[in-house]
Parts: sequence; C-alpha cells; structure tokens
Amino acid sequence: MSTESLGTPFRWLWGAYATSLAGTWLAFDSFPLIAVLVLHVGPAQVSLLAAAGLAVGAVVAVPLGPWVEFRRKRPVMVAMDLVRCGVLLSVPAAYAFDVLTFAQLVVVAIVVAAADITFTAASGSYLKALLPPSQLLVANGRFESTMWTASVLGPPLGGAAVGLLGPVTTVVANAVSFLLSAAGIRAIGGRPEEGRRSRPEGERRARVRAGDLVEGWRFILVDPVLRPLFLNTVLVSGLIMATAPLVAVLMLGRFGFAPWQYALAFAVPCTGGLIGSRLSRPLVARYGQRRIMLTFGTLRVCWPIGMVFLHGGTTGLVLVMVVQFGLILSMGVFNPVYATYRLQHTPADRVARTLSAWSVSSKLTVAALTALWGLLAALTTPLTAVGAAGVLILATPLLLPRSRD
Repeated sequence: MSTESLGTPFRWLWGAYATSLAGTWLAFDSFPLIAVLVLHVGPAQVSLLAAAGLAVGAVVAVPLGPWVEFRRKRPVMVAMDLVRCGVLLSVPAAYAFDVLTFAQLVVVAIVVAAADITFTAASGSYLKALLPPSQLLVANGRFESTMWTASVLGPPLGGAAVGLLGPVTTVVANAVSFLLSAAGIRAIGGRPEEGRRSRPEGERRARVRAGDLVEGWRFILVDPVLRPLFLNTVLVSGLIMATAPLVAVLMLGRFGFAPWQYALAFAVPCTGGLIGSRLSRPLVARYGQRRIMLTFGTLRVCWPIGMVFLHGGTTGLVLVMVVQFGLILSMGVFNPVYATYRLQHTPADRVARTLSAWSVSSKLTVAALTALWGLLAALTTPLTAVGAAGVLILATPLLLPRSRD
C-alpha cells in the first residue's frame, strides 16, 4: 500500500511525527550532558533528573487523559507541540544569560514528559478516527520504521553537533522540531468526524469528574484482551529501561569503552527495528495478529539475559551489538502489531483515556524500576542487577494473549 493511498491528512501527520522524532533523537541525552558539562552535577543528580522527569510528568498527565477524551484531538496535539517548544527554548535562553539551574532542567523535563503523554493520547485517538481499521497496521508500521531510522541517525549527529556548536545546540533543534510538527498538524485541516465524535460529549461535561481520572485503568484492567497485554508491555519496558544506566556504567567505567563505542553499540542495532517494522505487516497477513504478537513478544525478551556476559574489548562490543540487534528486531515486529491490536480493541470514546493510562503506567514503572535496580546494583554489583532483570523478563510472555485470531 502506498503512502498516497492513506491520504493527504496522514502524510501531514506522518511528516509532523517524523520531524518531531528527528529532533527528539538528535537531542537524545541532552539534559544529562548539560547537567554534567554545564552545571557540573554528580551521578545522583543526573539519576534524579531522569527519574523525576518520568515520574512527576506522568503524575501531572493523569488528569489530562480524560480532559483530552472530550476535546478535539488536533488542537490538543498542536498545543502540546507548542508547549514543548516553548519550555525547551527556556533552556538555551537561560544558558545564554548564565542563569541556567539544575532545578530548571528538572521542571522542563517534567513539563515535556507530561506533554509527551498528552500528545500520545490525543494522536492515538486521532489516528483511529483518521484511518479505517484495515489501514492502522500500515500506519503504525510506518511510524515504527520512522522511529528506528531516527534512533540510528539522531544520536551520532546530535553528539557531533554538541561537540562543534555547544551543549544546548540540540535542545534548540528539538524545540524547532516541535514548532514544525505543530505547523504540519495544523495543515491537516479539520475533519468532521473528529468533531462529531468528541464535541457533544465535551459540551455536556465541562468538568472532569474524579471517576474519569481512573477510567482508563479501569477499562484496561477489566478487559480480558487488553489487561495481559498491558501488564506485559509495562513490565518489559520497565525491566529493559531499568538496566540501561547500569549498562552505561559498566561499558564506560568498568570495561573502558570509549563514548563513541558506546554510542555505536546502540545506534547500529537500531537498523533491526527498521527491518522488523517492514516485516510486521506481511507476517501478520500470513500468520495472524495474535500469533505474531506471541512469537515476537517472546523473542524480544530472550535477548537481555545475554548482557550478563558483557565484557571488555572487541568481542564485548560485538556481544552488545548482537544482543541489541536481536532485541530491537523483535521489538520492530512486535510494536506496530501490538499498537494496532490495542487501538482495534479500544472503543473510540475511550482511546485517549486508555492510551494516557497506559503511558502514565509505563513511565512510572520505568522510573520505579530504574531506582530499584540502582539500589540492587549498589547492594550487589551492576552485572548482577543486569542478570536479575534478564531472568525476570523471561517470565513476561506468560502475559501475552494466546487465544486464536
């Protein structure tokens, strides 16, 4: 299916997504770099910056899920892009006047995290209204391939830009990418079905009730289809991300890899995600949606245990690349299939609240497990903690949907 067959509105949406994603990956780890290079803070504060942005941003986003549900989604998406642009631009402005503080970085990280969750909830609902169910897998596959392409190219280019032009350069580029994304989404134009779907209910419910705040979680947890998938994806992402700082400490510290080797070890395997996203649709067409989710949902958790064998030298670098390539290839197939499955099994009037609850849960789990695994590494060793995560993640396929299509 060609891009043309998905229509001009989707092309604008895809272009906006690609633009903002390019900026995000270009600015990958920009806040920790600024914290270390400009503010000269220690490891504890860098960890706090990462955890606070995820955890507090997720909590702030909780009431925004039901608020988004009863409003037109495109203006919400534009507003979240503009919020992210504005708050990010405050960082280079403060840096230029030599008034940048660690507290400001934390606040900006929180606002960006909350806006990310709100944008994701609105965009998922908008995509379901924009395309028929038969085209959702194609669209999600394109989003997935775009994400992995940006993850391959963005960090190396961002690192070069920081080295040549200074530590806040990529933050400026990221802010501009959100501004361009807002312009692209605005260019889509209004769609009558979007307004009909959300406006009447929104007019009747000017205020969000307390029960609306938990409606997303209530719907997920009572639904026999979504509940196991929710638990699986939240736990898998949490356990994978919890070990990321520990792997960085091991590679850059104990095993003495250079920063460029560390970046290479995680950038090159992202080509697996691009390959996997291209394979997802033909695999589903041949074997069925649930079978592919079960197969590749299982395959993706078989790889992290390999990091327990991490060591220095060329063979250690190759080991990381092989493990990451296998993990990301499996995720490249799994992610668009599960994203489509989730949209198909969520009623249109609950998409925003459901996606918001899903994102909030995922970010809070990542923050909590990252802190817990840091403590475990302190009590044992980083390699022991990495191995423990690898063992626990092997049990998560039990939560995947197993009934027939």
